[in-house]
Amino acid sequence: MGDYVHPEVLVSTNWVAEHGRDANVRLVEVDVDTSAYDQGHVSGAVGWNWQTQLQDGVRRDILDKAQFEALMGRSGITPETTVILYGDNNNWFAAYAFWMMKYFRHSDVRLMNGGRKLWLKEGRPLSQEVPSVRATSYKSPEPDASVRAFRENVFSVLDGRSSSSLVDVRSVDEYTGKVIAPPGMSETAQRAGHIPKAINVPWSMAANEDGTFKSVEELKKLYHDKGVAPGGDVIAYCRIGERSSHTWFVLKYLLGHETARNYDGSWTEWGNLIGAPIEKSVATSAS
Repeated sequence: MGDYVHPEVLVSTNWVAEHGRDANVRLVEVDVDTSAYDQGHVSGAVGWNWQTQLQDGVRRDILDKAQFEALMGRSGITPETTVILYGDNNNWFAAYAFWMMKYFRHSDVRLMNGGRKLWLKEGRPLSQEVPSVRATSYKSPEPDASVRAFRENVFSVLDGRSSSSLVDVRSVDEYTGKVIAPPGMSETAQRAGHIPKAINVPWSMAANEDGTFKSVEELKKLYHDKGVAPGGDVIAYCRIGERSSHTWFVLKYLLGHETARNYDGSWTEWGNLIGAPIEKSVATSAS
């Protein structure tokens, strides 16, 4: 992990096994729900449910400052806590939680490289015990808007006011418009296709079979050979913002695109938005 621009945002499963119970460390398993967590999790980890705890279903938005502070407080986290996130799907939702924590400027948050998938592959133990957590009073600074993109930022790319690269991290079938959403997914849009000018680099191409991130040279080839300028401004999007968080993490922290942003409105917003252009075409994804 030493070749990444910011290797400090990753920890190994060995590190977690040795330091997961340290006094200033909080392990958090993050997933679309907590069914896997309930069946067994890394000892000492609390569980976050993406559907009910990491988004506001009434406003259809991410948590506001007060909601974020309440979640941190309930989880026993202070601004000085080292938070280690992991989850299923090669850390999809863990990356989303990482992005949200950076949006609210939490200083020390990291991903367990390989997530739950690697932990299980290595035969490491799981626990069904929910840890007893002492609540804290967490106060967050004002959000860091530089890590988040909105539809206005996308429009500025389309009309030439911005030179940001658009990276669609969804599957080839979603990008080309063959399907609107993966089978069984409830969050959807009225239209299929992709945002004009967007290149297709499916998020999973940044991960190895065991869930860990690919090497820095492999990642450079994956993105830079497709036209994403090294270190340049880039906006990643998917369907609901979770897969694009994974790609955002890769671009910003592993490859050093300091102005990378996650468009969390993603296709569920753009595909439903009146006046927003789309394209349906043969994929130009990385291979």
